[in-house]
Amino acid sequence: MADKIAYPVQLVQPDGRRVHGSAHADTVADIGPQQLRGMYEDMVVVRRIDAEATALQRQGQIGIWVPSLGQEAAQVGSAWAMRPDDFVFTSYREHGLAYCRGVDLAQWPRMWRGVALSSWDPNEFGLTNPAVIVGSQGLHATGYAIGAHMDGAEIATFAYFGDGATSQGDLAEALGFAASFNAGVVFFCQNNHWAISEPVQLQSPFPLADRATGYGIPGVQVDGNDALAVLAVTRAAARRAREGSGPSFIEAITYRMGPHTTSDDPTRYRTGAELELWRARDPIDRLRRLLDREDCFDAAFETQVNDKAEDAASAFRAGTLAIPDPEPLSLFEHVYTQDHPLLDEEREQFAEYLRTLEEARP
Repeated sequence: MADKIAYPVQLVQPDGRRVHGSAHADTVADIGPQQLRGMYEDMVVVRRIDAEATALQRQGQIGIWVPSLGQEAAQVGSAWAMRPDDFVFTSYREHGLAYCRGVDLAQWPRMWRGVALSSWDPNEFGLTNPAVIVGSQGLHATGYAIGAHMDGAEIATFAYFGDGATSQGDLAEALGFAASFNAGVVFFCQNNHWAISEPVQLQSPFPLADRATGYGIPGVQVDGNDALAVLAVTRAAARRAREGSGPSFIEAITYRMGPHTTSDDPTRYRTGAELELWRARDPIDRLRRLLDREDCFDAAFETQVNDKAEDAASAFRAGTLAIPDPEPLSLFEHVYTQDHPLLDEEREQFAEYLRTLEEARP
C-alpha cells in the first residue's frame, strides 16, 4: 500500500527562515553554506539563460522558447539529488536540468532554432532532448527503468512533466506499468498551476500527488519554490529507486511566472494579482534570504554569481548565432537507422521540388 502523502514539505519559508522539526531536514543535513551557495548560483544562471533565450526568440533567432521563469528551485533542487549514472526524461521546460547535467550551452538552441531534430546526445549527459508530446516521457522513463533493472543497474530514472500531463493517458499507463513492474522511476510533476491557459483545478479537484495512491505508489507534495525541500524529497525518492523499492511520485508546487511559450499571452487568462502573489514567493529570492540570514551572502559572492550568469548568457547567444542553416535534404538524415523506401521516395520528391525552385530563379 502506498505511503500517506505529506502536504506540502517545506524546509525554508518565503522569508528565508528555516522550518524546524521537519523529518525531511535530516535528509539534507549535509547541505552547508557552500552547497546552498552552489544551488543559488545555478538558479540565477538558469534564469539568466532563460531571459537571453526569450530575447533571442523575440529577435527572430529562435523559432520558439518555453520559459522556466519561477520554476528554478524545482529543477535545480531535484537535479542536485541526481547521480551521473541516473537517467532523466524531460518534457520541454527543464532548462535547469540541462544546465545541471552539464549540457554545453552552445548545443541548447539547435532544436529551438529549428535546424536539427535534437540538440545533444542523451547518452552523454543522461538527459533526453526536450519532448514536446505531452506525457510521452512517462512511458519512456518507465521502459528505461525496467530495462536498467534487468541489466542490474542500480540507478534512478526520472520523468519530468507538468500538471497538464497528468490528464494524459500516456502518464496513467506509465504509472500503472511502473507500479506493476516495480520500476525505479521518480515521477516529478512540476505543478505550475497552468496547463497553457487552463488552471490546475480543471485537471484535478484534489492534489495531483493523491493520484499516485491509486496505483500503490508513494506520493509527496513539496513546496516547489523551496530548493532545499525539493532536494530532500527527491533524494528520498531516488534512494527508493536505486535500492529496488519501486517508483515514487513528487508534486512540486510552483508557478510559471512567464508565458507557456513565447507564442502565449498569459494576461488573457490570469490576473496580475495572482502573478504578484507568486512573485512574493520567488524561489531565488527565498534562497537568497536564507543565505542572508545565515551570513552566507556578500557583495563578492553576488558579483561572482552575476558574472557567471552573464558569461552563460553570452555563450548561449554566441552558440545560437553560430549555428549554420542546414542543407534542406539533411531533413531526411537520421530518421531511420537503415534505408527506408518511403523515406527515399519522399527525399527524391523534395529534391525535385528544390530543383524547380532553382530553375525558377532569375
